[in-house]
Amino acid sequence: MAWRTLGTQLCELGESPFWQASDARLYWVDIAGRAALRADPATGATERWPLPDEPGCMAPARTAGQPSGWVLALRSGIYRARTWGGSLHRIARLPYDPRNQRANDGKCDPLGRFWVGTRDERPGGGGAAMYCIDARGNPARSGPAQVQPMWEGASTLNGLAWSPEPHTLYSADTPTHRIEARDWSAVDNRLGPARTLHQFPRKPALWKPGESGYGGYGGRPDGAAVDADGNYWCAMYEGGRVLQLSPSGELLQAIATPAVCPTMVCLGGAERRTLFVTTARHGRPDAELERTPLAGRVLVLEAPVAVPGLGVNAFEEAEWTGDSDV
Repeated sequence: MAWRTLGTQLCELGESPFWQASDARLYWVDIAGRAALRADPATGATERWPLPDEPGCMAPARTAGQPSGWVLALRSGIYRARTWGGSLHRIARLPYDPRNQRANDGKCDPLGRFWVGTRDERPGGGGAAMYCIDARGNPARSGPAQVQPMWEGASTLNGLAWSPEPHTLYSADTPTHRIEARDWSAVDNRLGPARTLHQFPRKPALWKPGESGYGGYGGRPDGAAVDADGNYWCAMYEGGRVLQLSPSGELLQAIATPAVCPTMVCLGGAERRTLFVTTARHGRPDAELERTPLAGRVLVLEAPVAVPGLGVNAFEEAEWTGDSDV
């Protein structure tokens, strides 16, 4: 399948793409480049917003039901901003040591809570966790937003998405090569035990960086999205491909990408049928980057996909939370 690129920016570690219909732009972050970005597919115009530390993810935000900027998960905490490139206001701290852990993949659930998974950067570390940030007006909370740990014991949490109903939450702990599903009750925010949606083969002992598919290795699951039929789309880091899995975990299709390290997918555009894919070049071998010069760019599949995506959920807050930093 044919690919093109979006915008003009080359990212070190692109992640967290989402389509914002109100201004018909794609938004994403560059974790290693410490920036948020947005681009207009109609013109290619791209804007880069430098940030004080690494952003794991971001999402649109609403205050009392009205659009009010964005929420961002940085290494140093959860922040709100009213305007693009404007002041950042920290509304919550995540309970980890930022010297060896940072925010990673995250999205808002259909009720407006911001879920953020973390990455434990210590060798062999298993201290990563999933957190849920709620600012919808719970009178029992302390501070502008309540942080609830949802589960822990992971290394690098990715692949967060919800089924259309939405009764199922999906995620991946990337180093395990496993995508998991959990039953989810939206109203009381309760999760059932994890079950395996799909287990991928581990990296062969003789595999070398940049040898996508070598020895049968097809990569490990990174960022994901769900379409209107409930199919799970995931980027396969170091596998050079995007996969579509059925709600039961069966492989429906595999689409090769012109970058070895796709990081996350988004189904956007006017009809939510355009496949956008962020990619990485940070830490990759020079020989690999010479072979794949589009690494670090946002890729756009030329042909529309058959089933539209679900659209992005916004962070909901009862009142503006950015008046006082925490």
